[in-house]
Amino acid sequence: MNPDQFSRLKIAVVIPAFRVERHILNVLQAIPAYIQHIIVVNDCSPDATACLVEQAAQKDTRILLINHKSNLGVGGAMQTGLIEAARLGAQIVVKMDGDGQMSPQHLPDLLAPLALGRADYTKGNRFRDFASLQHMPFMRRIGNLGLSFLSKAATGYWSVFDPTNGYFAIRAELINRLPFDQIDKRYFFETSMLANLYLLGAVVRDVPIPARYGDEESSLSVTRSLFEFPPKLLRAILRRILLKHFVFDFSILSIYLMAGLPLIIFGLGFGINRWIYYASQGIPAPTGTIMLPTLSLLLGIQLLLSAIQIDLVAEPKSPLTTPLLQAFYQPE
Repeated sequence: MNPDQFSRLKIAVVIPAFRVERHILNVLQAIPAYIQHIIVVNDCSPDATACLVEQAAQKDTRILLINHKSNLGVGGAMQTGLIEAARLGAQIVVKMDGDGQMSPQHLPDLLAPLALGRADYTKGNRFRDFASLQHMPFMRRIGNLGLSFLSKAATGYWSVFDPTNGYFAIRAELINRLPFDQIDKRYFFETSMLANLYLLGAVVRDVPIPARYGDEESSLSVTRSLFEFPPKLLRAILRRILLKHFVFDFSILSIYLMAGLPLIIFGLGFGINRWIYYASQGIPAPTGTIMLPTLSLLLGIQLLLSAIQIDLVAEPKSPLTTPLLQAFYQPE
């Protein structure tokens, strides 16, 4: 699509800003002219970020600065920005960080599927570009790869990679439908957004976008990722399964889970208990005692794998929103 076509739409960019005084002016200056609103949410940044944005707003009337009195985290800042963008009448809202990692030249790639009605939410994928991936800090690369599988299971979007990527765009119609009280206010924000979009039935599309890494410092520590993310991912997985497969719907997948999980738990519990007992007695376990937990485990694992297979193909495929650029819409 020609980027000039986006000038027909009401597009807003939301920038959560915290300690980005060295980069924010360059980020604002690089945002293309077809963006109608630039909403900068100063998340109680202790540096000169707010002052610099105010100066920029005097030259660019598209810029709107919102100041938080206390730090709410990236998720809290984005919630403020998303709600304000919807209030301003935006049709598409894009999240960009204020540290310069997200190049505006890739905005058309994020916007096109939304404008053409082929997705409800688009997000960047840094792992499609091997050359730029080599420039990603090693620990950040390991952390993202390690969390990707659990994030897929937690969100239900098995075909989506790099779920922690914060460069995304969303159709504004979905903003009022999002349960912001269920969306994480800090670094788990992007993953919890995906988990709640899945429950709405939104179509999410990956867009290959290489990240740029300069002199900015990530405030997300490896320790925090290791100790905070896994429990949140586990809660997200359990919540998604419960709501999707037992509250909103009840299918053969639900039956597989109800039968498979108890069989696995019984097989492990009974088998370990009997193994300890007979080992302490110094006598071999009877054949029946061995076969019972073994068969329970095999059957339980088979049922669980069948449930996972069904979940893999249950990812939303029909967008909830309609094309915004009807004249340029062509079915894929």
